[in-house]
Amino acid sequence: MATFNSIFGNFLGFTIPLIIVGFIIPGIADLGKSAGKLLGVTTLIAYCSTVIAGCLAFFTNHALLSHIISPDMARDLANPEKGLLHPFFTIDMPPLMGVMSALLIAFILGIGIAVCQDDLLRKGSHEFQRIIEKLIASIIIPLLPLHICGIFANMTHAGQVAAIMSVFAKVFLVIICLHIVILVVQYTLAGSAAGGNPIKLLKGMLPAYMTAIGTQSSAATIPVTLASTKKNGVAAGIADFVIPLCASIHLSGSTITLTSCTMAVMLLNGRPIEFSNMFGFILMLGVTMVAAPGVPGGAVMAALGILQSMMGFTADQQALMIALYLAQDSFGTACNVTGDGAIAILVNKIAGNKLVPLKEVSFETEGEA
Repeated sequence: MATFNSIFGNFLGFTIPLIIVGFIIPGIADLGKSAGKLLGVTTLIAYCSTVIAGCLAFFTNHALLSHIISPDMARDLANPEKGLLHPFFTIDMPPLMGVMSALLIAFILGIGIAVCQDDLLRKGSHEFQRIIEKLIASIIIPLLPLHICGIFANMTHAGQVAAIMSVFAKVFLVIICLHIVILVVQYTLAGSAAGGNPIKLLKGMLPAYMTAIGTQSSAATIPVTLASTKKNGVAAGIADFVIPLCASIHLSGSTITLTSCTMAVMLLNGRPIEFSNMFGFILMLGVTMVAAPGVPGGAVMAALGILQSMMGFTADQQALMIALYLAQDSFGTACNVTGDGAIAILVNKIAGNKLVPLKEVSFETEGEA
């Protein structure tokens, strides 16, 4: 198991720059398809919502995690490699480029395609994105359970697994509560601005929330999110524009989860947590996860690069993050898509439209469309 983990961990490190390039370039390039003020307004609201959610997670966990994860536990786990088994052999797989190089290339090409409206490069970026999605779906995700099994087997051998699992059970509870809080805040603001009842608006988004729990994909949930948003009274043209866009760029739920789990892993390894460092990480999360929600678990895959470059996570810590994220990916995705409905309500108000709730909307029709 240790040998497999070593080889798979190296392969994962090799694919991180490819995942960054494959997700971010088409995500940014597609923003150029829709011109006008509403594009900028929607993007700004979605990004601010994501950053606010991350900051909420930081301050909440900063206050709570010190009571959940004791300094003694952190010291005990500070040098876990002492109790771990080592692989029989390993295979070096140096990545084609560093994480920062991949980010810079992705930003330059993505923005360039959006500005220049180059259809050939845009098509090529989408083809490459499909290859990376196939790589994740066919190789990385199927082998992850074995990799995670090896990590926990090694932690068990080192006598750590009981302490770690007891900690993260409590962290998950905090994450779910934070999801609820951010949704209440989003719909309170949207309802107040648009003159709607926040509770009724949230209730109207329940079909999208439940669907996202099943699909684990913001993109796959778009038809139901669209129908729920229109039923809440958002104009069809606004909903058709905002919902698909926010499915790629609005990740408040995923940001809460990644921020919380990152802080917990750092505390488990006895590392100090500073807001200046975490705030930069949160700002980058809002960019690097663009277009990642199309794949279950895509957000954490896209975040591996900055976990490595900004937070200094090792391969085992990255794999632990993947395991923790995938364990509650459904709820993070559900929070994301439900929040998309609140942004649509705000944009609908900014566009000068009033909420006109519909009595019935066919989800099947939206899906066919």
